[in-house]
Amino acid sequence: MIDVKQTGYSDPLAFDVVIRDFGSQSRHQVTLSKADYGRLTNGACPAERLVEAAFRFLLDRESKEAILSRFDISVISQYFPDFETKLPQYMAGDSA
Repeated sequence: MIDVKQTGYSDPLAFDVVIRDFGSQSRHQVTLSKADYGRLTNGACPAERLVEAAFRFLLDRESKEAILSRFDISVISQYFPDFETKLPQYMAGDSA
């Protein structure tokens, strides 16, 4: 289960994310620039949905413990070059 809570509304947007599974959890602080939000979604979905989709993408590739505890959404593409092309599938609720 991925819980996303927006905690900051200026630029960049800020989120607390908790991932729970099998009796354990991990916590993450994530930022998202308003420019990246607009570019990645055209404003077509809430920012929380984008962040949740990004975490589902990451969890398909690594364990929750391997995900950085603090990062900006923009760095995901540095580790996974296909992130931005796969993201729309995750925002639609599909896995890649």
